[in-house]
Amino acid sequence: MVLSVLAGVCLAATLAMFATGLSDLRQMLATKSVENIQFLPFLTTDANNLSWLGYGCLKGDGTVITVNAIGATLQTLYILVYLYYSPAKRPVLLQVLLLLAVVVTGYGYFTNLVDTGMRLTHLGLFCSVFTITMYLSPLADLVPNVPGIVTSLVRFWLFQRYRPEKDKPYSPLPT
Repeated sequence: MVLSVLAGVCLAATLAMFATGLSDLRQMLATKSVENIQFLPFLTTDANNLSWLGYGCLKGDGTVITVNAIGATLQTLYILVYLYYSPAKRPVLLQVLLLLAVVVTGYGYFTNLVDTGMRLTHLGLFCSVFTITMYLSPLADLVPNVPGIVTSLVRFWLFQRYRPEKDKPYSPLPT
């Protein structure tokens, strides 16, 4: 009884999380533009859903299968609408093809190279990595600012290391 209630709560919470993309979908359809909408979260969430869907099928867990089948369908819809309205289709298609290559490679690896007894464990680890990338993908916008962040950290460290003292007089440099 407790397990089925917990499964229902997890199902509802996860589906609500996947539905957050509906506002982006509505915006893309209304403006016929992908301006100010990130593509990477849709892509990584789709990879995450497809991976967990494979895990659920291997394990035979109906809740995992249901949640991720719905999530993969929604994310694929978001990706297709994004691709339709994107002015630069080539980078989007390349990213989608890269995702498909990773999923197909993963499928081949888990069906042909991993021992049947360890398959579920390895696939669970693989899915966990995709889950982490899914949650980190919105931070991709910070990547161009990495030099600024590093410079600020170095400046902070230098300030702490060579802090000016109040009682220390400064002598002018000889000219």
